[in-house]
This record gives sequence, C-alpha cells and structure tokens, in this order.
Amino acid sequence: MLKAQLRALLRESARSRERYETRNLQWSWRRFAAFAYIAEQYGYRYDGLSPLSPKGSPNPYFAFRRLPDAPERAAWSAQHYPAAPDGGPLPGMRPGGRRLRPLPEVRHEVDLLHARIMVDYSRTHRRRGLTALLVLLVAMLIPLSQTGFSAQSLLVCGAVWLFFAALWLTGLAIARHRYRKYSRVLRDSGVDWPSNPSLA
Repeated sequence: MLKAQLRALLRESARSRERYETRNLQWSWRRFAAFAYIAEQYGYRYDGLSPLSPKGSPNPYFAFRRLPDAPERAAWSAQHYPAAPDGGPLPGMRPGGRRLRPLPEVRHEVDLLHARIMVDYSRTHRRRGLTALLVLLVAMLIPLSQTGFSAQSLLVCGAVWLFFAALWLTGLAIARHRYRKYSRVLRDSGVDWPSNPSLA
C-alpha cells in the first residue's frame, strides 16, 4: 500500500498538480501522519479534509497542497533517497523493517501532523453516524410495511435501533474527546488548526 501511495504522489508531482488527494491506506493514523511528513519532503503539505470526500464517509479523502518549492524538495528527496519508491529508505524514517517509523529528530513534526489529521477525522463522525442511523431506520421500516406493524415487531425494531443509536452516541462522545485532546495539543504548540474556524 505504501509503495502504491508514494508512487501516486510522485506521479502527481511530476505532473505539477496543485493538489494530491488520498485516503488513509496505512491502517494506522500515526503511520498516515508519517506518510504526510514524507509527502511534504516531496513538495506536498497536508491541507485537511478533501472537498471530494463523501459526506459521512468512514474513510474520507485528505488533501495535500503543492508547495511553491515542490520541484526543489522532490529533486532533493530523489537524490538522497533514490530507492524510496521501490521499498528503500524514506525521508525522515528509520531504515528497514517497518518503513513508517519516524526518526527522533522528526517525531515532533509527525506528532503535530497526526494531531491535525485526528482533529479533521473526528469532525466526520457526527454526519457519518447520523446517516447510518437514518438508513437503518428506513431499512427496518421497509420489511415492516410488508409484514405489518405489530406491537412485537415494533418493539424489536425499536430495541435494535436504540442499540445502534447508543453505539453512535458513544462513538460521538469518543470523537468529541479526541477532537478536544488533539486541538489542545495543537493549541499548546501554537498551531492554528483548522485554519477556518467555521469548519471546526
């Protein structure tokens, strides 16, 4: 997954695209933050949730904006890490084994990228869960309309819906806690994120 994602980034860089958009293919938010650090070494800075992301998606797209000095960054990384696209060492990462392990000197930058990503991802939970609850309600009403709205069937459907609503509320509480936690990390580091308060 990492090789494919890095090669896609390099293709966009070669075409001088202003934006690169991708999902988290690393199965870990910390590893995705490490990938975001690497993207910056090739000229693309993490820019938040992508407008392409479907509302309420559990796996949203994230945007990376091309930096003014992107050609110089990409050339430097290609010169010093020529085997990176083929599984070799990566800028700022420990060589060998798991490739997305930050070196001590860049760990703080990766941690701040991780905090930005978690703030953005936490904002997707509210719509994602609400959409699922509405779909579930409609999905249960369709068979009921065929079999009849008996007291027992309504009670069972109500209990099932309340169970999933409770799960959503629990997830929402966790997402809000995560949002506050990582927002505080960024604030304490002097980082204004998201830069547009209306998106918070």
